Amino acid sequence: MKRSGSADLPLHYGQVPPWLAQRMAKLGLAITESILMEYGKAEVIRRLSNPFWFQSLGAVMGMDWHSSGITTSVMGALKKAINPLSKELGLYICGGKGKFSRETPNELLRIADQTGLNGTELVRASKLSAKVDNTAIQDGFQLYLHSFILSNDGDWAIVQQGMSDESSTARRYHWHSENLTSFVDEPHTGICGINQGQILNLTSSQANITRQTMMQITEESPVKMISEIQKLVMPKHHDVKAKDIDLKRLGSILWLAQEKQPADFEELLLLEGVGPRTLQSLALVGEVIYGTPSRFSDPARYSFAHGGKDGHPFPVPVNVYDETISVLQNAVEKAKIGNADKQQAIKSLHQIARNAEADFVPNMDFDKVIAKERAESWKYGGRTIFGKEKPPKNDQLRLF
Repeated sequence: MKRSGSADLPLHYGQVPPWLAQRMAKLGLAITESILMEYGKAEVIRRLSNPFWFQSLGAVMGMDWHSSGITTSVMGALKKAINPLSKELGLYICGGKGKFSRETPNELLRIADQTGLNGTELVRASKLSAKVDNTAIQDGFQLYLHSFILSNDGDWAIVQQGMSDESSTARRYHWHSENLTSFVDEPHTGICGINQGQILNLTSSQANITRQTMMQITEESPVKMISEIQKLVMPKHHDVKAKDIDLKRLGSILWLAQEKQPADFEELLLLEGVGPRTLQSLALVGEVIYGTPSRFSDPARYSFAHGGKDGHPFPVPVNVYDETISVLQNAVEKAKIGNADKQQAIKSLHQIARNAEADFVPNMDFDKVIAKERAESWKYGGRTIFGKEKPPKNDQLRLF
């Protein structure tokens, strides 16, 4: 098993409002089903073990683009949406935050009984990964969330998160069962977090002598610490800044959505009738589904699909969100009965925007883009944790 990556995130508290949580579950399921049909179960597991893709998924679902809350809310939404369909999808999600994390072994054993997988080995993987991140890596973060995602083929990923009260940050650890060889030698696929200075890393290959000495003393092999193969560090500032975004990539999507029409591209004809604002969201959602790993180096860009519940970069356009879900769900359902034309159109939307990047020179005023989204938010049912957006007041002089 390898740790696939990690992420350091500002520590945020609070609840996801029901109006957003419900939509996150629907969109998360539609994205998952799209990936399943295009690439299969192993790819869903692989992507969840990638800290950059995971952060992009949370951003496109309308969560705070950089906060620790993405981990809890995304895993909660996926568990709620996927588990009722586990037999059909072949995917299962166990664990969660706090007391739910402690239920992981029992959940894994029940799934093993249903699928014929080795429950003992699954429980061992769950416990050892937690032991590594909580004990073998003494980086100042204490685990409070542990999620175990597995397929009925035996592939699995682990997403767990710890917090540091001292630095007011959270660190997310990602694991992947692919090419599993050892829990004690460079086991992680990634860790996400801010550099806290020197830490004790007993899983480093350079710690071999130290481990051997400890084994002589304890007669037990210490669990080796995580290799930081993919490390995502999110900034503390809450607003989305131009420096957080690949402006060339975002610009090509805005160009396609705002300046072109589906009729301009034969492969997009099935998306005629979809408004420009929804096309913008669909292009970003399509990239989360069909994009290659290199596309997710700037997770903040995906917040331009459905904004953020806290109003950054702009309020969640609920009406656009619902239309995006509807188009994607419709494409998935049609693909299930052999008609994948609409699903292909969404894939083409992403590809056209990507092709446009080659010669694209971004000349947009980033602040004006956000100001426009905020000014027009009320038109799209804009909403945040603070309430619904209202149209601007008519300040013209009233004579009567």
